Amino acid sequence: MRRFDLCVIGSGAGGQRAAIQAAKLGKSVAVVEAHDVVGGAAVNTGTIPSKALREAIMSIGGHPGSSPTPADFNLAAKQATMGNLWASCGRVIQAEIDMVNRHFAHNGICLIHGYGRFKDAHTLEICGEHVTEAIHAEHFVIAVGTRPTRPPNIQFDDTDIITSDELIRLRNLPHSMIIVGGGVIGTEYASMLASLGIKITLVEGRNRLLDFVDSEIIEAFHYHLRTQGVTLRLGEKVVSIRKAEPPKHARTSNNIMAEATLESGKVLRADCLLYCIGRQGATNGLDLANAGLSADERGRIKVNEYYQTAVPHIYACGDVIGFPALASTSMEQGRLAACHMFGQRHDLMENLLPYGIYAIPEISMVGWTEDKLTAEGVPYEAGIAYYRETARGQLLRDEIGMLKLLIHQESHAVLGVHIIGTHATELVHIGQAAIAFRATAEYFVNTVFNYPTLAECYKVAALNGLNKLRNI
Repeated sequence: MRRFDLCVIGSGAGGQRAAIQAAKLGKSVAVVEAHDVVGGAAVNTGTIPSKALREAIMSIGGHPGSSPTPADFNLAAKQATMGNLWASCGRVIQAEIDMVNRHFAHNGICLIHGYGRFKDAHTLEICGEHVTEAIHAEHFVIAVGTRPTRPPNIQFDDTDIITSDELIRLRNLPHSMIIVGGGVIGTEYASMLASLGIKITLVEGRNRLLDFVDSEIIEAFHYHLRTQGVTLRLGEKVVSIRKAEPPKHARTSNNIMAEATLESGKVLRADCLLYCIGRQGATNGLDLANAGLSADERGRIKVNEYYQTAVPHIYACGDVIGFPALASTSMEQGRLAACHMFGQRHDLMENLLPYGIYAIPEISMVGWTEDKLTAEGVPYEAGIAYYRETARGQLLRDEIGMLKLLIHQESHAVLGVHIIGTHATELVHIGQAAIAFRATAEYFVNTVFNYPTLAECYKVAALNGLNKLRNI
């Protein structure tokens, strides 16, 4: 039986960072991956494929760096197929897979392909295609990720009623699509596919999309989706989903349509239905009970602030532990877990995790929200900058972009940054650093930014916020 200091189950974003951090500390590390390729959902079905698709769609309009308008796509979008869109993404996905393999090899990490299940708290049995073996490890990190939830009463297939995993394998673009679920995945795909001229109906049980995002940013996003032709059914719940014959008068090349019935009695039909409500932790085959662990009804594992499970030498990180379930946060969780288990000093910066939604347009945020500041009784003011007020915004033809700074009324400290528009997920990191080093709004006023850049929005927003405070 082979023995390791650490065994990581899953080679996704969190698992990679845990394994590499432990290897850098001189520990012997094994990574167990159930699939033929490394990278997990982040590289193969989720983060990288969806962002590569977004870039392919943006490039159709001829403006890969900006938010496209419907006119940009008229002819090119009609000629696009899922096949050629995904073909352009394949290079990126393969490059990521190769990079993960190189990192494992360079750090002396033993990669074992096969399905792992616990025999006891220190022993993992691995069943591969050609061999079955058991390994012993002093520590474990469970980083198996999640898979799309597939309720048993819904008739999923590969073409008509699908999850995000099947979307990336579609051969043809549908003329119309119902997307059930207005979370990050549903919202991103709704905006992307609408940009290709697909008639999208987005159904969300809450009264707004992405309820953890600043309400003013979401109002702007709602408006943009509607201008793209997306029908928003907010505050509506789906009670049944089935396949149905199209009405005789319907113009569709598909013999079968997807049908969703809402609680309000409305019946929606489209060529395809994308189900995006929740994801399930991929823990059902791990035999957690043999290690003294359990998962909740959604397959998630509970951890403490150091990512330890109920069994102290077994850690968990990434999507399998729940919100925020982002590749970026999973990476940091994996690194911190490895540091803690081997006594390496590390700092926790949980309040400064940035969020990125790669919709069209992008949305990103870091720090406090207005709702949270109000609930906590913190006095603040909001400074606003619109991209169109900057030369760079004009060059990018971004009429949607907006940056909001939340500023403490008394100390003028920067408390939060919220952005919608081109490069929002890049631009937010300036604000992240400012919050981390307790900068005030005056810092942005007195700083010289390259011209023309979107970074100038920080200066405009700071001036706007300070002007409001002077009037108070």
